[in-house]
Amino acid sequence: MLPVKVPPPNLGPSALLLLQLLLPPTSAFFPNFWSLLAAPGSITHQDLTEEAALNVTLQLFLEQPPPGRPPLRLEDFLGRTLLADDLFAAYFGSGFPSRRFRAALGEVSRANAAQDFLPTSKNDPDLHFDAERLSQARTRLVTALRETLVAARAFDHTLSRQRLGAALHALQDFYSHSNWVELGKEQPHPHLLWPRQELGSLAQESDPTCSDCEQLSCLGNLLDFQFLTSGYFGTHPPKPPGKCSHGGYFDQSSSQPPQGGINKDSTSPGFSPHHELHPQAAKLALLASIQAFSLLRSRLGDRGFSRLLDITPASSLSFVLDTTGSMGEEINAAKIQARHIVEQRRGSPMEPAHYVLVPFHDPGFGPVFSTSDPDSFWQQLHEIHAVGGGDEPEMCLSALELALLHTPPLSDIFVFTDASPKDALLTNRVESLTRERRCRVTFLVTEDPSRVQIRARREVLSPLRFEPYEAVALASGGEVIFTKDQHIQDVAAIVGDSMANLVTLPLEPPVVAPGRPLTFSVDELLQNITVRIHGEISSFWIRNPTGVFQGQEEGEGPLGHTRRFGQFWMVTVNDPPQTGTWEIHVTAEGTTRVRVQAQTSLDFLFHFGIPVEDGPHPGLYPLTQPVAGLQTQLLVEVTGPGSRGNSGGHGPRFSHVVLRGVLEGAELGRVPLEPTGPREQGLLVASLPPTLLSSPGPFSLELIGQDGGGRGLHRAAPQPCAVVPVLLELSGPPGFLAPGSKAPLSLHIATFSGPQDLDLRTSVNPSFALTSNLSRVRLGQNESAWGCLWLEVPDSAALDSVVMVTVTTAGREANSVPPTHAFLRLLVLAPAPQDELTAFAHSTGPVLTTASPAFRLSTLVTHGRARGQMAGSPWWGTVGGVLLLLCLASW
Repeated sequence: MLPVKVPPPNLGPSALLLLQLLLPPTSAFFPNFWSLLAAPGSITHQDLTEEAALNVTLQLFLEQPPPGRPPLRLEDFLGRTLLADDLFAAYFGSGFPSRRFRAALGEVSRANAAQDFLPTSKNDPDLHFDAERLSQARTRLVTALRETLVAARAFDHTLSRQRLGAALHALQDFYSHSNWVELGKEQPHPHLLWPRQELGSLAQESDPTCSDCEQLSCLGNLLDFQFLTSGYFGTHPPKPPGKCSHGGYFDQSSSQPPQGGINKDSTSPGFSPHHELHPQAAKLALLASIQAFSLLRSRLGDRGFSRLLDITPASSLSFVLDTTGSMGEEINAAKIQARHIVEQRRGSPMEPAHYVLVPFHDPGFGPVFSTSDPDSFWQQLHEIHAVGGGDEPEMCLSALELALLHTPPLSDIFVFTDASPKDALLTNRVESLTRERRCRVTFLVTEDPSRVQIRARREVLSPLRFEPYEAVALASGGEVIFTKDQHIQDVAAIVGDSMANLVTLPLEPPVVAPGRPLTFSVDELLQNITVRIHGEISSFWIRNPTGVFQGQEEGEGPLGHTRRFGQFWMVTVNDPPQTGTWEIHVTAEGTTRVRVQAQTSLDFLFHFGIPVEDGPHPGLYPLTQPVAGLQTQLLVEVTGPGSRGNSGGHGPRFSHVVLRGVLEGAELGRVPLEPTGPREQGLLVASLPPTLLSSPGPFSLELIGQDGGGRGLHRAAPQPCAVVPVLLELSGPPGFLAPGSKAPLSLHIATFSGPQDLDLRTSVNPSFALTSNLSRVRLGQNESAWGCLWLEVPDSAALDSVVMVTVTTAGREANSVPPTHAFLRLLVLAPAPQDELTAFAHSTGPVLTTASPAFRLSTLVTHGRARGQMAGSPWWGTVGGVLLLLCLASW
């Protein structure tokens, strides 16, 4: 559904009623939950963003009843907090997870909060409706919304969510930083989202707007006028005589006459001189945010809007297929599984929302085929056939990288091949990209001696030639499964199993050890447990907590059903499984892989961040991966209907996290968890000390707790994490890319754990020209470096397309420093079309990175001291801002 007319700015009565009942009882617009340490009871940008998204999602559910289920009723949600888990349970049914939806909301919220931390955005008045630059700020706002739409239509929902977060931040700031509330307005500004409409009577440079106020609370400092104004922050631009300041502890302009300020960011008078009006500003900001989400829904249609926010419990379906002549059986197996998934799940909650297909051979790979239409996907897959000869190896990792760039986060990707990778040099980059995308990669490798006659080989190949696949699978939380032609169709059934949102249960020990059983815990929230074992197995048996055991014999047993396909066994455990500790005993030769998976309503998401406790706004600045030597906060978000418990407090409780080395399985440490925010949100925080993350390397996260009855709960993160050796920041130009332009990119590198001698490499997809003034850097402990790159966008660049830039740092000596990668998405846009919705002026708004926080510090190659505590560090703000100006000037 794509309405021609823009929806009116005034909300319907149902949305207003929801708003009144769902606002927190205590009423920034500070960035996120961490800000509440400085201003308890405030409503943050994170609150406003997630509340607005939930309101519009509920409206979508009310207007589009689920097939085969009774329609939702508004009255069922009145009088209680609106939660994603409750919405999904009501609409899709119990047991359908909201994990992807909550992860998508988290992406938008973190991009929103980042506007208060990035050096080139945190003090830019055009991005915060400061310094009476209201018209310019409105232009930047609507341009960011246009970029949101273009990126969503290009199926790059990560970039779309980043631009949406930036747009919402500015929109919400209008009601806190301007005097709209003080003018007595009780509805959002009717023209803020419509660029052809006038904003109204704006205060001119010669109009005095504020009187002097020497107290923390300054509610009466606005002069008696009806013009629209906003406060000045800091010294850029300088505050003219008679003008209002933003105000608060960190606003240098607030000490200049007239003193004080007018912001309503929080409930704290020390930060917000008009703190008494914080609830009113939050109410209007929430209404305006609902308008913005509704606007996107009208332009993208319900299906496109659902894809933008991942409003589905289903995963995407992504295939990477070797198409050389020996791959006939594998391609047929992929087709059978795809057809089965499409037909079985069509019209159901588990129907994939997105499909990706990438073929490869030698020397080619691609093109990528991406669609939301299952019939188009099936037709494209049906036309693929195994053709030609070709010798091993093949361009597998290049094709996988392409699939990762086009597959939504938290998805499964399946690679079908019988060849080792010709492009093994991409292994580290693909590993890092799987972590950034949090996608799980499973390789189904047909290693059949009979194929020697079919697939020519130019040389004797190493028995270790599949190690790159093992490394990528390990980094992504996936696996490599070796099989033969006659078993590939049966083994390929794991595609459908993985699409059922199974979680992997942690094993103790994590790998098979001679003479030692593997143990795993089963709780009452687990069902549909499967045990998969593959390798050169002599025997195995499984025992449940009551002592009942079952061997490897095929067929029905006392614990479940066993199937064997060559060296691959699968045991499907009978429901309901016995709770407690289970054992698996395996006798085998060589490498043996054991994986236990299950369905559950209780899972978790996790993020990393660094507390920023000074500057314009305190909050938690997000990191994709922790950095060696840098103290980091871990935020755990428990998901699922059972995550919050009931009013009596008898629900699940998690006490700590275990960090475990991935390669050897050794426990690195246990860190206590502290609940934060409202209990129903299921947020937990742990402080990860630098000693625990002292050296680079992968580690897994395990969540430990108890259910309401005191029985143990144990969950593992789907993908491992990695401690990266350096902080690597890549940020884009101050606007979108235009064909025929040369865009400056900025780069920042910092180390906190010791001296580093690093090489830098860059790549671009598609292959645009990219030059850099920085190819090598030497850093001592707590030192930083900045550099500048120039991206040349050809005249022939496809409009409304996405460009991915990757920068890699690695130690100059072999195996000295593991590689670190930063990924940056940029948008190529045409001149703005001149219709009422998309007539957005040219934007100079920043585009956020997705691999790590984009400080936008870089310019000329310059070194400076970096402090181990990031908050307030000189290099983080002032130095970086000055250097960026030098870079732009040199360009």
